[in-house]
Amino acid sequence: MATRPSQIENRNFLAPVGFKFNLKRSPGAAFFCNQANIPDISLGVTEQPNYLRQIPIPGDMMDFGDLNIRFMVDEDLKNFMEIQNWIRGLGFPESVQEYRDLAGSGPLPRRDYVQSGDDIYSDGTLQILNSNFNAKFNVNFKDLFPVSLTTLTFDATDTDIEYFTADATFKYTAYELTNLQNEPL
Repeated sequence: MATRPSQIENRNFLAPVGFKFNLKRSPGAAFFCNQANIPDISLGVTEQPNYLRQIPIPGDMMDFGDLNIRFMVDEDLKNFMEIQNWIRGLGFPESVQEYRDLAGSGPLPRRDYVQSGDDIYSDGTLQILNSNFNAKFNVNFKDLFPVSLTTLTFDATDTDIEYFTADATFKYTAYELTNLQNEPL
């Protein structure tokens, strides 16, 4: 049986600036990422009938919140277009060729989507750093795909230069928190 520590061993707090993000399909957006989140997780609840009141009991369906990242946009729009072309390829708004281009541009060799779907998804890792900015643990996301990308609004009346950032929202199959050897926490 595992014993509990009698005293707090680590008195350092987790800092919001200590992270690195990696996204295989969009390395430019990942490199310039300046905000990311560990999404929420919720468990469904069912109610057991009772003559006095409904009794809540744990359900069996989990729901994962969205992964949201914010990244600095480079002046060539390369990292912005990585995400936009990915979304366009998933929805092929103008032609089926956009989907074919997406499937051929993935991190894996081109395959038939019907067989695997690997070409439209990407795994990602949010690496959390400790107070000394050393890697502490990973949040591994499986089968990410983007569902939204924010607009870039140009305004000639701005007097201060604020460089563009873009927000991207991703859906995914699941995420897992692991140590640096990819063992579950």
